[in-house]
Amino acid sequence: MSGPVVVGVDGSSAALAAVDVAAREARIRDAELHIVHAFVWPALHVPRGTSPLGPPAGGVRERVEQILAEALIRARAAAPGVQASHGVIAGEAVTALEAESRTAQLLVVGHRGPDGFVHVLLGSTAVHLAAHASCPVMVVRGRPQPSGPVLVAVDGSSQGEAAVAFAFTEAALRGAELVALHAWTTWTDAEKPAPGRPLEIVDLIGDVRQLQATEERLLTEALSGHRERYPDLTVHPRLVRGRTRLALIEATGSAQLIVVGAHGRGGFTGLLLGSVSQSVLHHAQCPVTVVRAGVE
Repeated sequence: MSGPVVVGVDGSSAALAAVDVAAREARIRDAELHIVHAFVWPALHVPRGTSPLGPPAGGVRERVEQILAEALIRARAAAPGVQASHGVIAGEAVTALEAESRTAQLLVVGHRGPDGFVHVLLGSTAVHLAAHASCPVMVVRGRPQPSGPVLVAVDGSSQGEAAVAFAFTEAALRGAELVALHAWTTWTDAEKPAPGRPLEIVDLIGDVRQLQATEERLLTEALSGHRERYPDLTVHPRLVRGRTRLALIEATGSAQLIVVGAHGRGGFTGLLLGSVSQSVLHHAQCPVTVVRAGVE
């Protein structure tokens, strides 16, 4: 891993919680923390200084400096000794952070910004970056300082493989146990059919025990190479018969972090962010890291 841990700040409480997490991530990775604030006023040629009609400390420059100063204080309190820098970029936050992700090893953002409505579960910036950033994206939601294992979604896809690799490294860095969850269903489990006995997938391929054995092999094979590289890491394979998104969201209640691929083996090729990943981003009870194959 190389490059800094980058965190976006905007003055919101969610962004400050993201700073706490990002600072600790930088410390355990022995990396620099880079705090970024992006705003559109300079691009619109609005004066940065104090307005003659406003208070002496009411200008854009003063507000930006306040946001960055508060973020630096939070970072140093969360991870004393971490090397931190900051930068101000003129433009939209999404564009600025996506550009920063090209040289970062991890991008950390809050789940919503200062203009987020209470009923909105996740801000558009977090969703966009999870789908488009050039490095793994951690969206801080739920408990800002959780305990428990690192949880990873296993599905056998290339995106899932990238998530598994990241999760093993993350668990080792945190000194945490790893729970590798793979959920599987028959058609009747997934679709919740009307009363009566409809056609099940097991009617076509054989005994349900064979299907379960196949899914167990998928889980074992997905973990095998990584377990050899991390022999001291405690890994708990978990096979669940049930819908993937529900199983994962429920499991986040006892996790300190969940890691998911951008989309799984059931996703459409053109989609940058699958439905399971989006559901986890919106409903997880702990921070979420989305990993895209080829960018970790």
